[in-house]
Amino acid sequence: MGWFGFNGGSVLSADPGLVSLVFVKTSLAAATGVIGAMTSSWLYQHKPDLSMVLNGALAGLVGITAGADVVSVNAAMAIGLIAGVIVVFSVLFFDRARIDDPVGAVSVHLVCGVWGTLAVGIFSADHSFVTQAIGVLAYGVFSFPVALAIFFALKASIGLRVSPDEESMGLDVGEHGMEAYGISN
Repeated sequence: MGWFGFNGGSVLSADPGLVSLVFVKTSLAAATGVIGAMTSSWLYQHKPDLSMVLNGALAGLVGITAGADVVSVNAAMAIGLIAGVIVVFSVLFFDRARIDDPVGAVSVHLVCGVWGTLAVGIFSADHSFVTQAIGVLAYGVFSFPVALAIFFALKASIGLRVSPDEESMGLDVGEHGMEAYGISN
């Protein structure tokens, strides 16, 4: 539900028609993200993968956020569909590269966020692909070294990982003193 408030508020207007159109595009991008992810995972992995489908919905939402007020309804569906396909292969790439991202957050938010930002330049008559690409590059040039510095500082001070014992026991027990899932062996 938060996505609808965010995207709807991004119009900076109280015009019910404009806000409603953003809601429609947001919803359709999420729906086509599901279709793209389910179809891709089914064709590539020979089974529909629920975690990929859920990430497909998020990928569609992330993909449409940058352009929800400036692209057409059909473009919103294309952006969501493509984001759903991209997220599947991005998750598989990061898994193969052995990058620790168990929920696919980098694939959903970074990769599909870049796609959505670039898609504004592809699908909107009022925006340039080159300008969007420069924006993506500028954010990356700033964000990557800053994030790297923050993670190095965290690793040197409090650490980034829990102990192997706590990881084996489960963070629900270690952090909250209870099991979230009543799974018995």
